[in-house]
Amino acid sequence: MSSIALARVYQQSFDTHPYTTLALTNGVMGAFSDVVAQLTQRTILDPPRGEEHPPFDFIRTARFFAFGLGMGPIIGRWNLWLERNFPLRAPSFAGRRGKVSLKALGKRVAADQLLMAPVGLALFLGSMGIMEGRDKRHIQEKFQDLYKPLIITNWQVWPVVQLVNFRFMPLPYRVPFQSTCGIFWTLYLSLANSKENKQEDHRDQLRKTLDSKA
Repeated sequence: MSSIALARVYQQSFDTHPYTTLALTNGVMGAFSDVVAQLTQRTILDPPRGEEHPPFDFIRTARFFAFGLGMGPIIGRWNLWLERNFPLRAPSFAGRRGKVSLKALGKRVAADQLLMAPVGLALFLGSMGIMEGRDKRHIQEKFQDLYKPLIITNWQVWPVVQLVNFRFMPLPYRVPFQSTCGIFWTLYLSLANSKENKQEDHRDQLRKTLDSKA
């Protein structure tokens, strides 16, 4: 299927079922990102001596699909709110389009990065912890270890992406564009989350060892 035909199918689906379309699109992209992450881990990381790489974790990929599925409509509603509250163009007159307001564009990006980005990251860490079956202590440790470095990295990368997204992409395509650009971001999150899980398991093993000797 050509890209033009695919875009036409997407637009028709968005016109009839916008939030279902956003949910499925974001979910599929999230799952794809985790597949890339796991394959990358197997390629660049050597397993412990005497061991083999663990089998592909389909449950982990399903968690990323579920998170993307849930976030798609939320991001869609958020983009609609930004569109209504920070219009980029002044009302047109005599068939002429108004000029793009750089001030409004800056407000959109600022609102997205100062409001949605911190909330979205918190939802990611919390949701992953819950879906992994972690208890409250483990989820708190995940936040303590990951939240600050991840949000700082987010602010180094995403403002430019969202600047392009809000300026040039039509509203129906902003979530797919964000999801496509987010493949590498989700790859980063997936690797960071996986590394943190291993550290948590290691800490648990140390606690059990210390408790048995107490």
